[in-house]
Amino acid sequence: MSINLQGKATRRWTRTHNSRLVLRTIYGHGQISRADVARLTGLTRPTVSSVVASLAKKGLVEEVGRGPSVGGKPPILLCVADDARQVISLDLARSDFNGALINLRGSVRQRVVLPLHGRDGDAALALVYELVDALVKEASSPLLGIGIGTPGLVGADNGVVHQAVNLGWQDLPLGRLLRKRYRLPVYMANDCHVAALAEYTFGASGGIKDLVVIKAGWGIGAGIVLDGRLVCGNPFGAGEIGHVTIVENGEQCRCGNFGCLETIASSRAIVRRAQAIAKSDPHSLLHQFAADSDAITLDAVLQAFEAGDEPVRQVIREVGQSLGSAAANLVGVLAVQHILIGGSVARFGQFLVEAIRESMIRHSLPSLARNTQVGIASLGSDVVLLGASALVLSYELGLI
Repeated sequence: MSINLQGKATRRWTRTHNSRLVLRTIYGHGQISRADVARLTGLTRPTVSSVVASLAKKGLVEEVGRGPSVGGKPPILLCVADDARQVISLDLARSDFNGALINLRGSVRQRVVLPLHGRDGDAALALVYELVDALVKEASSPLLGIGIGTPGLVGADNGVVHQAVNLGWQDLPLGRLLRKRYRLPVYMANDCHVAALAEYTFGASGGIKDLVVIKAGWGIGAGIVLDGRLVCGNPFGAGEIGHVTIVENGEQCRCGNFGCLETIASSRAIVRRAQAIAKSDPHSLLHQFAADSDAITLDAVLQAFEAGDEPVRQVIREVGQSLGSAAANLVGVLAVQHILIGGSVARFGQFLVEAIRESMIRHSLPSLARNTQVGIASLGSDVVLLGASALVLSYELGLI
């Protein structure tokens, strides 16, 4: 007896496709009837009813009452059960390792923050395990998977961190290690890439198909969304602007090169310059916000900036000029019309944006640059966590 393996595969693919199509339609509309799902998807009503029954059995979809009547019996409305599953999301691109449990709508249900204290290599990997262990214990719904935003060159297809300078990781098979340890699907990408995915998916810029997010914090990079698709590079490395030389023969970067953007415009560079200002100027306003110059943090710099300290404001102006120069290259190559600034450096707000915009126009074709809107990312410090969860929602349920 022969077995038609192709037929079975096709039927299985069709079931998966139909299930994801129906779930995505319900997810996108908030509340919707079976009849409207059938109309919007082109599927037959019996098929929709069968798929909905299967999704309801899994707890992913639930009935939420009746909609208005259009001449007959009021339809029963469906919605996605937002807390039916949770995603473990990790942001490994900050001075602390941040983790969260996030539901199907991008709402954070639990957080865990573990200080990195300069650890790298195996010690940093051990901290990742500690972070995930803590989140697994806190989960209140079945876990859908683990999503990770990590610094460096990341193979999103194989889960390998090829190089993360700040963490001392080289060709680390992080995805495989986590899958083996936790028996969960693992999806990961560069932190700037997932930040762009988060703004595209959950941010205030909804509907914009072409978008760049420049994330400036502990490190610097750009995430690029073109025509609604995340650009990771071939196979990786797209948007790695933090290690592009801005100042010839400048300060040596941890990557080994000199004058990289990160040596000028990262949060570490800002703090380092502020500490130098405080040491050289006993009247600096920075002294009001830190016990001594070595205790100055980015928070203290921000307070001095808001208090009007001119040397500090000049530092931020120069940071904006350097970021604007990098943005000019993105505009020239991609002709993108929407650039958002994220990460901890974005806390300097509109002053920073104006400096970026002025520099961007000065360093690129003005007619292109003037059509490019520059603003602050809307999701704040959770942008990487939300982007990492969006990876899981996309691959596991097809919601995004």
